[in-house]
Amino acid sequence: MTEINRKIHVIGINSFEFKDLPPKLQNLFLETVNIAVPNSYFEKIKSWSKNNLKQEQFFFTSQSNKELINWLQSQKTDVILISRGDPLWFGIGRILLENFSKDELSFYPSNTCIQLAFSKLKIPWQETINVSIHGRDSTKLVEALKNKPSNLAIITDSKNKSLEIIQKNLSELNLIDFYDFWLCEELGFANENIRKLNLRDSLPSDISSLNIAILTKTKKYDSNNNLPLFGINDNIFKTFDDRPNLLTKREVRIQILADLELPKNGVIWDVGAGCGSIGLEALKIRPNLDLFCIDKRIGSKALILDNSKRLRVKPKFIFEEDIINILNKRNLSSFEKPNRLIIGGCDKKTKLYIINRLAQDMSIGDIIIIPIIDIQTIKELKEELEDKNFKTNLNLIQTYKSLSIAEGMRLEPNNPVFLLKGKK
Repeated sequence: MTEINRKIHVIGINSFEFKDLPPKLQNLFLETVNIAVPNSYFEKIKSWSKNNLKQEQFFFTSQSNKELINWLQSQKTDVILISRGDPLWFGIGRILLENFSKDELSFYPSNTCIQLAFSKLKIPWQETINVSIHGRDSTKLVEALKNKPSNLAIITDSKNKSLEIIQKNLSELNLIDFYDFWLCEELGFANENIRKLNLRDSLPSDISSLNIAILTKTKKYDSNNNLPLFGINDNIFKTFDDRPNLLTKREVRIQILADLELPKNGVIWDVGAGCGSIGLEALKIRPNLDLFCIDKRIGSKALILDNSKRLRVKPKFIFEEDIINILNKRNLSSFEKPNRLIIGGCDKKTKLYIINRLAQDMSIGDIIIIPIIDIQTIKELKEELEDKNFKTNLNLIQTYKSLSIAEGMRLEPNNPVFLLKGKK
């Protein structure tokens, strides 16, 4: 194999000013004849050649396509390829490494646009989730938004109306009020502009094509939300920061609340309550119910209390304790027996034990609802309910949510959930 001696120097920039390059890279630029530059700022980089050059330079207009690769492969002497920020971070670096050996390439990263944005916003960014929809579909963006990270940085693409897609996705996922939205334009350059947008309004008409979006979790919560009586949006409920999806989704919650056939008065037990979404919404619908929330996760009591304030309801008891411990060690005669029982968030063995201990003392017309994601457990749970004189039925809840993409719209599936209902 012929040894390749020439180098491809990939230089990341955050400024169109030659003087902002480190001295080493200034000298490298002045001494190199062949230079590839993205066409969007070709003229500005070409103007650097007015410096004291030792020889005439040739500038190749780069569009980061096969023509660029062919041109680089044809060069016999060292070349420079100008890039933005860090070429190995959502940049040209990956493509170069697929077409050239590591020995041929030298990378000189500058600050990424994300680094610059967070430095301007004065916000720590070590836990930020980074997503690029530049030349890509928005699948990764939707996945990231569903996890509700504290900070989300998005590399946009002016050609596919990505800001409009972000705006629509936030609205479709009910996250418009969950984040502050920062539009960062031409970071590091003369026309740098950072502004906070209200995504309930139309996007400004004067947005630079050179932009990124930063989403930061809002610190405020509007306790005066005009909440609906039924079908409260998921984003109203506070969840664990490290487990943002630990709540029953709205579409499934609506069906559970309907299947509970909530009475005006009575007692409801929400076992494996998580953030309390089912029990608290039940209490909002029927304020005279006595609600017992039970969850063994550390911090669950504070979380449920916070959400009860948001919904302006008050559970009778919140136990941050294992349900097995409650059933075995507490004096159940001092507890009000449930007329409605939700059993979630525990394994099959625990569910069977709860039914065995509580179902026999429930009255005619009382209801047990068990959300299930493991199909293997259904048969035993159903038989246990029927053995305790409950009539059962099973529903599979599978819903889809429309999400905007560059080409229009796609349907995003929510995880299927089986709802096993027993009525005595």
